[in-house]
Parts: sequence; C-alpha cells; structure tokens
Amino acid sequence: MEGVGWIAAAIIGGIAGWLAEFFMKSNLGMIMNVLLGIVGAALASLIFGLLGIQFTGWVGYLAAGFLGACLLIALGRAIRR
Repeated sequence: MEGVGWIAAAIIGGIAGWLAEFFMKSNLGMIMNVLLGIVGAALASLIFGLLGIQFTGWVGYLAAGFLGACLLIALGRAIRR
C-alpha cells in the first residue's frame, strides 16, 4: 500500500473488488468487495514483487487489487467445489 493511504486503499480496494465481482460474475456484497480488493492488492503485489513487477500509485493499486481479487474469487470457488 505504498503511495496510497488507508482511506484511499479502502476506496480503491472497493472499486477493484467490485470490478472483479462484475468480471467473475459473483455476488459477494459491498464489504466483501472492499476486503477482496485490499487483500487481493496485497496478494498480487507480493506475487508480482517476487517476479520483479511493481505496482505504484492509484492505477497500479487498482490493477493489483483487481487481479488479486479475481484470484481470490477463483480460489474460493475451487475450494467450495
């Protein structure tokens, strides 16, 4: 979350989670969208950081949140089945 504050991270995480929910066609709710976006951004930043790819700023955090949230939704679906 370097470069964005906690409030901005929550807003961007909510948007990223909502986009992932729309893209993955799931129905999780607003609070879960925010959590998925924030946790997804942290997860994606960690994974891509290991590969030498960094996300910076609002747009980078949104992209990382979206990718991470999609990954978490797919992982949740795989576990439930």
